[in-house]
Amino acid sequence: MRPALTDYRHLASGKVRELYRIDDDHLLFVASDRISAFDYVLDTEIPDKGRILTAMSVFFFDHLGVPNHLAGPPDDERIPADVLGRALVVRRLEMLPVECVARGYLTGSGLIDYQQTGAVCGIELPAGLGEASKFAQPIFTPASKAELGDHDENIAFDAVVGLVGEQRAAQLRDRTLDIYSKAADHALSKGVIVADTKFEFGVDADGELVLADEVLTPDSSRYWPADTYQPGVVQPSYDKQFVRNWLTGPDSGWDRHGSTPPPPLPAEIAAATRARYIEAYERISGLSFGDWIGA
Repeated sequence: MRPALTDYRHLASGKVRELYRIDDDHLLFVASDRISAFDYVLDTEIPDKGRILTAMSVFFFDHLGVPNHLAGPPDDERIPADVLGRALVVRRLEMLPVECVARGYLTGSGLIDYQQTGAVCGIELPAGLGEASKFAQPIFTPASKAELGDHDENIAFDAVVGLVGEQRAAQLRDRTLDIYSKAADHALSKGVIVADTKFEFGVDADGELVLADEVLTPDSSRYWPADTYQPGVVQPSYDKQFVRNWLTGPDSGWDRHGSTPPPPLPAEIAAATRARYIEAYERISGLSFGDWIGA
């Protein structure tokens, strides 16, 4: 018989996830259907989003073949029935205070930094780049981890050294770029560009670097269709950018720079977001979301 969620002690809430203690060495990592944008958690949930994020993470944890925090299968008997399909049993780690971002293309906050300084996270870039320009080589553009409701800030590599030391910082950079390149190559073979993505890492009891949190989901990555890629314009996407674009467009009536929170998403925007997330999962994994636990 599976445990109840109330059998576990709740440890923390994030924008999307809830964390529970199973025992001294293991945690329950639960993805909700909440969606965040511009540091707000929106009032509207995206149906099945927690399952899609979990399914995508499980696919990539398996595909990448690097040490990760999974401590059991997605149907592990320690997972309560009411969160089955959107929860994972994971190892307890000492999490590192850095968002490890890899970018293969210029967009988002990286584009804003570049337009202001000609650089991203202290990395000087060639002149003349614009929206969706492809880099000659992917770049490591870390960010500081913000508290809930605050904004992650892009930081230079020297700041990462100050946070975790030179050896660990170099390890984070190299591991981030290696994982990104492997994932991006796989996705491109399926007709999808991974424009950028962010990873989180922890350290286990033996001091080994471990890939943790979610990985290469439509929440943590920008996914673009390869067959319509055109530098210089905003790309269509299979990710959260679709929601950001609606919020900042004329139909929402919301001022991003004002003090009021974003409005609820219309039902058709929530449904279209769900469809994009599922398409990203199915195209990249080659699996049917309908076969996932609880879908």
